[in-house]
Amino acid sequence: MGKALDGVRILDMTHVQSGPTCTQLLAWFGADVIKVERPGVGDISRSQLRDIPDVDSLYFTMLNHNKRSIALNTKGERGKEIFTALIRKCDVLAENFAPGALDRMGFTWDRIQEINPRMIYASVKGFGPGPYVDCKVYENVAQCTGGAASTTGFDDGPPLVTSAQIGDSGTGLNLALGIVTALFQRERTGRGQRVTCAMQDGVLNLCRVKVRDQQRLKHGPLKEFPQYPNGKFGDAVPRAGNSSGGGQPGWVVKCAPGGPDDYAYVIIQPQGWEPLMKVIGREDLVDHPDWRTPADRLPKLDQCFAMVEEWTKTKTKFEVMEILNPLNVPCGPILSIKDLVEEPSLRQTGTVVEVDHPTRGSYLTVGNPIKLSDSPSEVKRSPLLGEHTDEILKEVIGYSDEEIAAAHEQGAV
Repeated sequence: MGKALDGVRILDMTHVQSGPTCTQLLAWFGADVIKVERPGVGDISRSQLRDIPDVDSLYFTMLNHNKRSIALNTKGERGKEIFTALIRKCDVLAENFAPGALDRMGFTWDRIQEINPRMIYASVKGFGPGPYVDCKVYENVAQCTGGAASTTGFDDGPPLVTSAQIGDSGTGLNLALGIVTALFQRERTGRGQRVTCAMQDGVLNLCRVKVRDQQRLKHGPLKEFPQYPNGKFGDAVPRAGNSSGGGQPGWVVKCAPGGPDDYAYVIIQPQGWEPLMKVIGREDLVDHPDWRTPADRLPKLDQCFAMVEEWTKTKTKFEVMEILNPLNVPCGPILSIKDLVEEPSLRQTGTVVEVDHPTRGSYLTVGNPIKLSDSPSEVKRSPLLGEHTDEILKEVIGYSDEEIAAAHEQGAV
């Protein structure tokens, strides 16, 4: 069975996380991703956070599946010649360098268009045009400058970053969609184009409900926030703790036996009030005049969830889910990363995958979160540094054995 992106070739100049997330996704869909790396060094993440000496780190292996690696020195003349030939033979160039890095190498957008007018040139940047356009960005900087940190955490504590990589991996997902869309448009126009995704834009895009709340704030307090009715609202959207952010109140409650992840999330919908009160042994509150309607309960949400917690503390987080789900009370256990990597159903769907590696042995990774019925994803191990150099020079560029030997002698590869 063919893959969705069979025949698409990507020149992958990306490193660390945001760009490699994007190109790995395209590789899972069948694109031939050629990762260009510095000889002897490679992607910096190969050596970052190593758990086994002198072996590619999990940071690298988990972001570079299904790719081929060429070790290429783009500083010398022969290296630039090889790079130019690769631009000619590829459909997409993806990069997440600091602003202007490729321009300084002599490969401006105008020059790339000259070499290959069908080329799609895709970039991750920290910021779009504006005061910060030349600033470098890392994951937590993106979260802080994109609105996520100011609205995460508890009201009496500092802004918090989330461990979900919404800046890096989130922007990589945006870039992948941009590339596929540009490829689709190229079918009609025959022309390549620039695709740019700024990390600040990507984080703000994921914070759209907070942009909603900023506008609602002008018309009165945000009644679903824990600050209502006794706390104060300033002129910016506050931190909401674990409140649901939707129209229905939700909170995290403790479960047995009381470990760091023994919690469940419970949402109280109007239709769920009666079954929830019955199951926790508070039938007296179902029709009580002080508790009967959502408006009655809104000022007393802390008391509502304290009552629910008295009951959940006698159950495990999985028992809470098993009891409340049939009653149509939305809830979910707080699953640890350990819970998730050990979950058999996630192995069966390819969401968690075990991969063999020649120097590391077997390791766990996350697979493709997007499932296509006609293009199933197979997760192949990440390449060793320069593993496919000769193969790419021969197959993609058409070098002879003599030309390959000369490129090695000149230090180009």
